[in-house]
Amino acid sequence: MTGTSFYMLCGVWALVMLAIFIHAIRLSYRIEACSPDLTNRSGFPRNAMMFHTVTNMNVARDQETQAMRRRMNRLLLIVLAGYALLWAGVSLVQSVE
Repeated sequence: MTGTSFYMLCGVWALVMLAIFIHAIRLSYRIEACSPDLTNRSGFPRNAMMFHTVTNMNVARDQETQAMRRRMNRLLLIVLAGYALLWAGVSLVQSVE
């Protein structure tokens, strides 16, 4: 694989991982909006409470919210698997050279 194509592949990979992660963040905000214990009542902007939504802390127990939470967890696992595949691919390429 030439250097240019490797960098292009890594760039496309980065854009895909970023898009998936942004989608997971947006789902986290939707889960927070459906969960009364996680709504932001302070009036100040804050970060997404992804730790709470991933671990199901103070998240509403209705079916729709739990389905969104499972979907968000799946997206985060895809991002994690994407990083593992990139690491394995780079390790493989380095071992061949």
